[in-house]
Amino acid sequence: MASMREIKRRIRSVNSTGQITKAMKLVSTVKMQKARKDLESTRPFFNIVQKTISSIVNSSKGISHPYLEQREVKKTLYIVMASDRGLAGGYNNNVCKLALKYMEERNKADIELITVGRKAKDFFERRGYKINKAYIKISEEPKYSNAKEIEENIMQLYSEGKVDEVYLVYTSFKSTIDQKPMVKKLLPVDTSDFQEESQEQRRTLMIYEPSPESVLEYIIPKYIASVIYGAMFEAAASEQGARMTAMDSATKNAEEIIDNLTLHFNRARQAAITQEITEVVSGAEALK
Repeated sequence: MASMREIKRRIRSVNSTGQITKAMKLVSTVKMQKARKDLESTRPFFNIVQKTISSIVNSSKGISHPYLEQREVKKTLYIVMASDRGLAGGYNNNVCKLALKYMEERNKADIELITVGRKAKDFFERRGYKINKAYIKISEEPKYSNAKEIEENIMQLYSEGKVDEVYLVYTSFKSTIDQKPMVKKLLPVDTSDFQEESQEQRRTLMIYEPSPESVLEYIIPKYIASVIYGAMFEAAASEQGARMTAMDSATKNAEEIIDNLTLHFNRARQAAITQEITEVVSGAEALK
């Protein structure tokens, strides 16, 4: 059995760790609430852009546009969103492994990556994948300018034929304890993502000038930027939710360890007291 001094030292150490994890949980809770509010504020803009594209696609039969047309896939680009820091349970590992699952179906030479978060960058660098661009220190507080920069980058690569399809891999925020890694195709735009309009909606006469194709040329990049921006906040909220859950579990584990150590300490102290009493009694008996 460990000595009482060693047990007391371990109790102090675990107690300090528990205080740190408890503080981290509180910080993550505040950050998650902020990320959820930011996420809700981005949805109205996304809904309007998506509705506009849906209206064009459904009202203009036979429409042709490079952003909509499937082409032979020679190179694929993945945008993977993780975090810059760890201590978030399986958050980073889950989203990176989901992306890796899709990538392993193809040759490494046919894949490029844009990573958000140091953990995603490190994960794929270790496995020898080509990273076109890595964004660090934006995962917790993303800005629209970050999403716009990523959108402009992928639109240029796609328009120049350097990549033939683009996928977004991120973690969708369902609730504080439920975050789900997801893969979404960005380019070419999948028209099945847009619901068929009702007859009532079709009665509204809408003319697109100079043409539906020109409107799509303008609106699709806005749509992709809004999807990326929304995914950034989904990922940010998921990261904080995962970290909050992980730190809560760590705090509870620390409390359990302290309880067990305290029990061992009390047993050791009781054994020491019993030993002292035995020695006193034995000494008294020897003097008789």
